Amino acid sequence: MELSWLNWLYEAVATVITWIHTGYSSFLPADSGLTWALTIITLTVAMRLLIFPLFLKQMRSSRKMQELAPRVQKLREKYKNDKQRMNQEVMRVYQEGGANPLGGCLPLVAQFPIFISMFTVLNAMAQGQTKFGMTTELVQSARNAHIFGAPIPATFWTTSADLVKLNADPVISKIVLVLFVAISSLTTFLTVRQSVQRSMLQMPNNPMVQQQKILMYISPLFAVFSLNFPLGLILYWVTTNVWTLGQQHWFYSRNPMPTYDDKGRLIEPEPKPSLLSKLRKPKATAEAEQDAPPEPPQPKVVRNQPTRQARSKRTGTKKS
Repeated sequence: MELSWLNWLYEAVATVITWIHTGYSSFLPADSGLTWALTIITLTVAMRLLIFPLFLKQMRSSRKMQELAPRVQKLREKYKNDKQRMNQEVMRVYQEGGANPLGGCLPLVAQFPIFISMFTVLNAMAQGQTKFGMTTELVQSARNAHIFGAPIPATFWTTSADLVKLNADPVISKIVLVLFVAISSLTTFLTVRQSVQRSMLQMPNNPMVQQQKILMYISPLFAVFSLNFPLGLILYWVTTNVWTLGQQHWFYSRNPMPTYDDKGRLIEPEPKPSLLSKLRKPKATAEAEQDAPPEPPQPKVVRNQPTRQARSKRTGTKKS
């Protein structure tokens, strides 16, 4: 289903796809699966970089909520019998602390139009439609491309006759599609699990913990619906899941969970060193050792051995 008010975004996505594909086609076969896979992956990474500031804003808001978690927990216990008062006090604490509970929705809201645009453009390619400024050559190139033997425009429900028309083996195509959907489901689970575990450490007594656990195991099932999507769109979804998982792990490793002393005061934990800093450290140490001035020579210690005295001069002896 196309949304007319998003036509400008459909055309923008189609234009970027054309640019990227043209760039890769300068040194790779235009109709190869590798060229189109790199085109989709590059487009996905570019889109995620575009909304990266929103991700940082989301994580910073989450960080502030973690710092306010002990105060929120006390309010939940204090007003557990008065839900309205509890919600008012919790929102007041969040406003005073500069935290936004809805900040986590920003990347999702921004990503939704992009996903709709990707789906619409790739679906048009799958159906052989030259829309949104795409040329016939570009659309036909995408329809001829295969990734591990599966056509980019194929879905799991594409008939065997249509797959044969696309010069693909029906069995291999369905196996490849199932594997990509399985990877999509696994990366979704790992991403949600990483977030839920962080949330459980943040607020172990949160009454929503059980619901979060249920969400953790249900969310991968939504990937099954991607069996209706073309392989190119599933590749986009796998790429964005892997990006989200790595991006989330990077932020969590750089921003450990806050800890508190016996008086409830926040103890700022030291962030873990990044991989780049670990690689730079040995080099910096070696350069420092080379630039360090040489140590002054230590004075040579000379041991004076006692000379052997004559027998007549030794203490307690007499010359006979």
